Amino acid sequence: MFQFFVEVKNELAKVVWPTRNDTFKYTLTVIIFSIVIAALLGAFDYLLFIIFQAIINR
Repeated sequence: MFQFFVEVKNELAKVVWPTRNDTFKYTLTVIIFSIVIAALLGAFDYLLFIIFQAIINR
């Protein structure tokens, strides 16, 4: 059991951790991408709503 934690510590020492600036850039990218995708899906949903409403009200 102790060997497992020693190996975990050794593996984590090999990890190249992102800098604070990189983390900020990646986080901002994910937030912006999520907002854009949400806007596109919302627009598509609204378009389908308008189309189906026009079909139903015929």
